[in-house]
This record gives sequence, C-alpha cells and structure tokens, in this order.
Amino acid sequence: MKLDSPAAPNLPLAPQEYSAFYIDQLNNVLRLYFNRLENITRNLLGPDGGRFVSNPFGAFYDTTDQVAVSTTAAYPITFNTTSYSDGVSVSNNSRIVAAQEGVYNIQFSLQLANTTNDTQDIDVWFRKNGTDIADSNSRFGMAPRKSSGDPYHVIASLNFIEELLADEYIEIVWKTSDVGAYIEHYSAPSSPTRPAIPSAILTATFVSSTVG
Repeated sequence: MKLDSPAAPNLPLAPQEYSAFYIDQLNNVLRLYFNRLENITRNLLGPDGGRFVSNPFGAFYDTTDQVAVSTTAAYPITFNTTSYSDGVSVSNNSRIVAAQEGVYNIQFSLQLANTTNDTQDIDVWFRKNGTDIADSNSRFGMAPRKSSGDPYHVIASLNFIEELLADEYIEIVWKTSDVGAYIEHYSAPSSPTRPAIPSAILTATFVSSTVG
C-alpha cells in the first residue's frame, strides 16, 4: 500500500463577474485536494504511519577470514555481500557510502578468533573519508586458545552515530596485537545444521537530517 501524493489542483478560471456556479466548482476542487492532503497526514501520523516512510539503509556482511600481515598496520574491514541496500552502499569493498546527506547509525559485529597461546587484543575504530574519527576506538581482549585447532572466540559489537554528506563514507578499521588473532568466518556447521558465521556484519540506517 502506498500513499497517494496529490498534485496541486488545476483551479478553474474565474469569470469577470460573480458566479455562484464558479464558487461551487472552485470549492469542490479545493475540497477534494484538501481531503487528499488530510488523508496523507492522518495516515503518516497514525500508529501505522512508519510503513509509508522510506529512509536510506544498508546491511552488509563478509564471508572470508580477515587476517593481518603486520601488528603495526591498520586494515579496513571488508564486506563482500549485500543483504539490503537503499541509499547506502559498499564501495572499494570497505567504504560504506551514503547517497543522501544525514545522520546515520552505523552498527557492526565481528567474529574475533585467537589461535595463540597468549591473551591478545584487537582494536577497532571508525574512519570518515579516510581520516580516523577521534575517540572512536575500542579494544577487545581475548583469552588464549582453548586447544590446538580450537581458538578462543568473542564477538566485537558497537554502534556509532555520524553525520555524513552525500557521497561521504565510513570505514571500520582494525589492528591486532598478534597475527594469530583475526576476524574469522565459519562455514555452516552441522549436527545440527546451523547458518554460516560471517566474519563481519554491518548495518547503516538513516536517523535524521543533518544537525543545524
């Protein structure tokens, strides 16, 4: 179901002299137009009005292991699969691009794994247009692996609110204390059959127009 968006009415031309017929005709045209406007307003402001509102959003995930080559380098988190996209998209595998200006809520979850015999840390933070966002870093600590072939697992999850202009982008970036600690993807397990585990999941949703 969609709301009807009425165009401005074509008002009848007024005669040079007073005409009751013209007044009735004009009132009928305006009455129909205002009735349609009232119907839109009532539906939008009613309890089910949200179903008529379309805001930009995107949902993305990755089906690969994301590993580090160096402990002194930062790596953008990549996404190779799009679940939903309307006004938010992935560019260059890692850039979350907003087609429309606005304030966005960006949420992510990462499947972290530690295959080493020591505790490890992974830092995760946000970049905007290639520049680190101040005070956006978080550190996730992991215990040593449980046994050979059985890493320690933990989910890293955060959300962040950021203002974006049209075509600006956000990246999620990570750094590890050891290359044996990384972001891992798991194929669908069995006994019982369960869904696969993406290495990274991200959603971006429009919150409001830009501040000011």
